Amino acid sequence: MLAAFTFNTAENLPIGLLELISEDLQVSLSSVGLLVTGYGVTVAVASLPLAHALRAVPRRHALTGVLAALVVSSLVAASATSYGLLLAARLLTALAQALFWAVMAPAAVSLFAPEVRGRVVGALSVAGSSALVLGVPAGTWLGQQSDWRLPVAVLAVPGLISLVTVAALLPTSRPEDGPAAYGSLPDRRRFGTVLMVGALSATGAFAGYTYIVTFLGEVSGFSPRAVSALLVVSGIACLAGVSITGALLDRFPHAALTTAVATQSVGMLGLYVTGTGQVTAVVFLVLMGGALGPVFMTTQNAMLQCAPGRTDLALAANSGAYNVGIAAGAAIGGLVLPLADVRGTFLVGGLLSSAACAVLLAGRTPARP
Repeated sequence: MLAAFTFNTAENLPIGLLELISEDLQVSLSSVGLLVTGYGVTVAVASLPLAHALRAVPRRHALTGVLAALVVSSLVAASATSYGLLLAARLLTALAQALFWAVMAPAAVSLFAPEVRGRVVGALSVAGSSALVLGVPAGTWLGQQSDWRLPVAVLAVPGLISLVTVAALLPTSRPEDGPAAYGSLPDRRRFGTVLMVGALSATGAFAGYTYIVTFLGEVSGFSPRAVSALLVVSGIACLAGVSITGALLDRFPHAALTTAVATQSVGMLGLYVTGTGQVTAVVFLVLMGGALGPVFMTTQNAMLQCAPGRTDLALAANSGAYNVGIAAGAAIGGLVLPLADVRGTFLVGGLLSSAACAVLLAGRTPARP
């Protein structure tokens, strides 16, 4: 959980430090933004190849290695005196995270009985979601009080604690021998369905959410200070969503995924239709924010069940597809923005999310013999 929190904080921390990094290294804001975009693209491209290349390495060793890379890359990034070195350090962190998400869930759920796997995935997701509610705001505040390098360097501390704990306590065994090494209910058709749903949902979500600050200001009429507060509210809703979903995931795994995708669709379409009203805008923002974390969490849990082969490869494929969806969503939103204003991005995002829901429901229809 601490490692998940640290990785997610590292991934998103530059968002809060954009101006500080830009001024210090004398590069444009768009170049600093590439530290986030390039990170996501690297995770998307590298997840499956890395998981496949290292599939025979015991998870204790794999996790120790990726955490060591996190510690080293955080220290290198904090000491970078050029944009090129900072970008290289970020890409090393991204490569480590690409493998981390593939091996972390199987390693964690293997330590528990099968009937509580959903709660384990939920706990990991709560920790990851906490990064946006606690980690990034705290790091942004620390950077504003001192220098952007300090919060980046501080990430090495929880990374090192996680490394030492995993190295000392996690059992060493061959990955294929773990109780969660293979899907509990292998189903190639459902695997393809969940993979498509995750990618479509991410594309829809980030087609609109990438421009949520503009939407809340221009369409809903909130002040900049109110918008900042609403982003915190959205983060809290995400944390609440993964907490509630995690508690119910073992009992209702199929319904949890459908509910999360449908809630995201309702939230985005609701913002498009009624976003000019501040009260309704807050309601639908909470719905959308509350679904963002559970969508990814429930697709990851589904992979532990329906993986047609090794779960680490299935999880890597799911993480890669989701990150492709994030990049595609931001790009689609950017194309829609000048054509249909910022409200149009939420219409497109809501329709893509609805398409993901339709794919999911169609995938539950029994195939003809």
